[in-house]
This record gives sequence, structure tokens and C-alpha cells, in this order.
Amino acid sequence: MPHTAEADSDALSPGAKRGRPGYDQDSVLNVAVQVFNKHGYDATSMGLLAENLGISKSAIYHHVPSKGDLLRLALDQALVPLEAISEHERARTGTAEERLEFFLRSTIRVLIERQPYVTLLLRLRGNTEVERTALERRRAVDRKVADLVVEAQREGTLREDIDPRTTTRLLFGTINSMVEWYRPDGPADARQVEDNAIAMMLDGLHTRNL
Repeated sequence: MPHTAEADSDALSPGAKRGRPGYDQDSVLNVAVQVFNKHGYDATSMGLLAENLGISKSAIYHHVPSKGDLLRLALDQALVPLEAISEHERARTGTAEERLEFFLRSTIRVLIERQPYVTLLLRLRGNTEVERTALERRRAVDRKVADLVVEAQREGTLREDIDPRTTTRLLFGTINSMVEWYRPDGPADARQVEDNAIAMMLDGLHTRNL
């Protein structure tokens, strides 16, 4: 039987049971992000993706028009939940310190739950329009945290002798480092990691009673 694009499309169908394993868009994204993280986005060709998926390139095009679209969809897996944090009620009510803690805890949870996708986001170089757009969206999230730091300083709950932008970079630097060392099967569970990180970051920022 000759090899056809239709056969590859069937292989991508979630209901496919014979021949190659079935793939839907989420499955393709899961494999693609692993390949992007291993080889780098620039060095990853559609041929390499097809090889890792065990299907032809035409089967991938059944779901995405290009490698750039695949990257955009993968980055949305990290960016959409990060952007949604600021829309949550707890990010809008309470003291600035309470909102800051909620924002940081939620960011940690997104990283842990979507670690491969956040890793991809953190490794962007900005070489394409898709990457530059994603980086700007990420910076917008950073700015919201910086604004909360400034507001908490004005409330008197956080120290005023620290620069808010530097503080924001250090906060995200601590959180982002988790992509390199956190493992779901490690000695500390996700909640322990979250609580420890928050205690370490916020305790050092609190005002001190002399």
C-alpha cells in the first residue's frame, strides 16, 4: 500500500488504533516542546520533529501550518496561565503584599504544572517575531509584579531600601531556576517547594521592627 498524506493524517487522529501511534495537537505539542528544549528551537527542523514523532512532516502540517505556529502554540501553554493570574479575584483584592504573595505562588504553580513549556519560554532568544511577541508578554507579567512591590513598599509592608525592578528580577530569578532542578519525583513535593520559596523570598523583603 503506498504511503500517503492521508495515512499520516489518520495517524494523528486520537482514535487511530493501527499502525503508528495516534496523535492529536496536544500530543504533537508535548513532543515538540521536548525536542525544542533538547536541541534548541533554531536547530530543530520539521524533519527532526517528524522523526521524533514517528510520522512524516505532512502529518504535522495537518495540525500546524509551520514550525513558528507550533512554537506559538507551545508558548501559549506557559503564557496564557501566567497572564490569567492577574485576572484572578485574589490578584485584585486585599493588600499589595497579599496580592504579591498570590501572584508569586501562582507563578510557581504554573512553572511546576507546565515545566517543559515554561522552560521553552525562558530559553527564547528573540530571533523571530513569535519569540519577540512572547518575550514582550512575559515582560508585561514582570511589570505587574514590580508594580505590586512598589505598592507594598508604599503600604509599609515591604522594605523601601530595595529597588523594585531589581527585586522583581531576583524574585523571578529564584522562581525560574526551578526549571533546572525541580523534579516531580524529587524529595520535596510541589507544595513544600512553593512554601519554602515564598518564605525565603518574602521574609527577606518584610520591614523589620527595630
